Amino acid sequence: MASRRRFLLGGLAAGAALVVGWGFMPLRQRLYSARPLPVKDGAVALNGWVAIGTDGTVSVVVPRSEMGQGVHTALPMLLAEELDVPLAMVQVVQAPIDKIFSNVAMLRDVLPFHPDERGSTRDGAQWMLGKVSRELGIMFTGGSTSVKDAWGPMREAGAAARAMLVVAAATQWRVPAAECRTEAGFVIHASGKRASYSSLAKAAGEGARIEAADVRLKQPKDFKLIGTAQPRRDSQSKVDGSATFGIDARPPGLLYAAVRMSPAIGGRVASYDATAVKQRQGVIGVVDFSAALGKRSGAGAGIAVIATTWWAAKQAAAALTIVWDDGDAAKLSSAAIFKDFAERLDDAAGWVYHQSGSQDGAKGAAKTIRAEYRAPFLAHATMEPVNCTAQVSDGKVQLWASTQVPSIAVDIAAKVAGVGREYVSIDVMLIGGGFGRRLEIDMVAQAVAVAASTSADGRPVQLIWSREDDMTHDVYRPAALARFAGSLDAAGRIVAYDNKSVSGSIGHQYFPRTLGLPGFGPDKTTAEGEYDMQYEIANQRVAHVIADSAVPIGYWRSVGHSHNAFFKESFIDELAHAAGQDGAGFRRALLAKRPRHLAVLDAALAAAGSAPAGRAHGVAVHQSFGSIVAQVAEVSVEGMAIRVHRVVCAIDCGIAVNPNIIRQQIESAVLFGLSAALSGEITIKNGRVEQTNFHDYPVLRMAQAPQVETIIIASAEPPEGVGEPGTPPIAPAVANALFVLTGQRLRSLPLRLA
Repeated sequence: MASRRRFLLGGLAAGAALVVGWGFMPLRQRLYSARPLPVKDGAVALNGWVAIGTDGTVSVVVPRSEMGQGVHTALPMLLAEELDVPLAMVQVVQAPIDKIFSNVAMLRDVLPFHPDERGSTRDGAQWMLGKVSRELGIMFTGGSTSVKDAWGPMREAGAAARAMLVVAAATQWRVPAAECRTEAGFVIHASGKRASYSSLAKAAGEGARIEAADVRLKQPKDFKLIGTAQPRRDSQSKVDGSATFGIDARPPGLLYAAVRMSPAIGGRVASYDATAVKQRQGVIGVVDFSAALGKRSGAGAGIAVIATTWWAAKQAAAALTIVWDDGDAAKLSSAAIFKDFAERLDDAAGWVYHQSGSQDGAKGAAKTIRAEYRAPFLAHATMEPVNCTAQVSDGKVQLWASTQVPSIAVDIAAKVAGVGREYVSIDVMLIGGGFGRRLEIDMVAQAVAVAASTSADGRPVQLIWSREDDMTHDVYRPAALARFAGSLDAAGRIVAYDNKSVSGSIGHQYFPRTLGLPGFGPDKTTAEGEYDMQYEIANQRVAHVIADSAVPIGYWRSVGHSHNAFFKESFIDELAHAAGQDGAGFRRALLAKRPRHLAVLDAALAAAGSAPAGRAHGVAVHQSFGSIVAQVAEVSVEGMAIRVHRVVCAIDCGIAVNPNIIRQQIESAVLFGLSAALSGEITIKNGRVEQTNFHDYPVLRMAQAPQVETIIIASAEPPEGVGEPGTPPIAPAVANALFVLTGQRLRSLPLRLA
């Protein structure tokens, strides 16, 4: 026994030593790809991110999916700045599947550290997760990290390529490289001699590689391109219709597939009869994809019909005779879920994400305010329907997909088709709305399973979900319930603050079904926006209870911040009212030691001015994805109808790479969040989602859209997130304005007046 114990302890020690040793090794480089960058027509790749064509065109790899957030413009700007080329000379090329294109910033941001926390523990954990992310090599578009993650690698790639071109020119001219400079795609010697990048590319490519550590990046004061409002490079194609989204894929011989999935959450196919359907005109075959997908994919059990047109497939699928086994979720309902939430808040202590001081301050308080807030499940409701096109032929798989996770899509396609990962190719198409829905790979797994069937016979198959399929089989924003207790002294200062919430954990579902990894432990997204709030409150405790349920949940634009900001900012307003103060002044006192937050709040308030007669202003301040946002919503009430006329939004997102895109993103985020605030709600009854289309899950119409004014605060800090931070503050800003107008404190979403 003693020798066995020594053996086990020795093995553990050796393993720990290996992990520690690996942890101290430097991060893998992100400049050169495992395989040479594919080029054509005589172009020369200078590293894994950039190639120079014979005509002077600069090809830039963009490893993030374009879903309307402008990465095909913003990311090339980073490289073009350091390479010293006009943006007009740059063209975007799709990134191959390679680990240098992994999203390191995304994984680092999952750590549940408080923003004020500093020190070796946080630095070490982020360092380690950065290494893990680099090893996993997950190409992931989400978490508002596209520019943040590319800020280093893409600039380094441009600077390294520029240095190689300078060395090539200096070698040809037999002059010191220090005597050369670059401008607009040329290397220029002090004597006036100049050479184009295209004429130097071959020599530069044949020269010695330059590592990222050996180049010096520009200082912000020297930027010529970064910080300028460049027009979107994808606008023209989207206006003239030439842009190709996933649903626009048209490979030769294309077939179409429509699906029927279990109407009950977690249900299965008990039996089906396709005899009559197979006789229909245009029908090619019927495929049960349930068994092929396995548990990891997360896709619901169901049947697909393959036909020569999607409408023929859809009509045939609707006519299928299917017997469903509803399973254990048949009794599931929204009412039961929230009842369970309330019981858990009564009984469970939860995981304490942040605690400071003591709750004893509440004992001598002049006043204590208690409140309970709730938020429903939400659908993504993307404008482009869920779809994927796949071809399985001769042991190879080709995908045409609107996906936020191309590397994961390749992995699941290989698994479903039973081929090696190297035999899967993917064309990443434009995405007609992602919002986190395209982080899932259920549609990819289904499409490959159908395309691999004998019915498809090696032809490409485009699988399309109807709007009803999408609405009733989404991975929903989690429902949540939160309780607050805030105590005030006689001067109206907060002396104790307690917040406990309950919801499902996205991580507990996403990692097993999508990555094949275990989902366990605390999940930052459940409490983000609550535990990491910006206000200076000496005595506070923020905890969360995970209540896993059968409802499939996933990442939704701004994730936990989307509802936690509503909870927190509404309750802060309640405390302000109880203290006899206005919401803006109360917040200013709580932000006295945070100049960046104060500057954002003051900018929004100054621009908003005073509310016109018959309207009221509501204020909210929230930090998410590294960016600080303050919003002032101008609201009126007509009968029972809530109308938002104007939203002033100030944002500090660090260095503004492209102010034009930032304003577009803020407008988009505000309207997206406003749709959810005013009408977004998914309810469940008898294990089934009750909403089916836009008639009972409405989104904001153009006539309802408010004027959105964006103020970008100048900053010298590195860029932070932009795509999501504009969403969380809008719901509480509107709710706080409604309280001013009506005296009603609305504590549930969507906002409905009594």
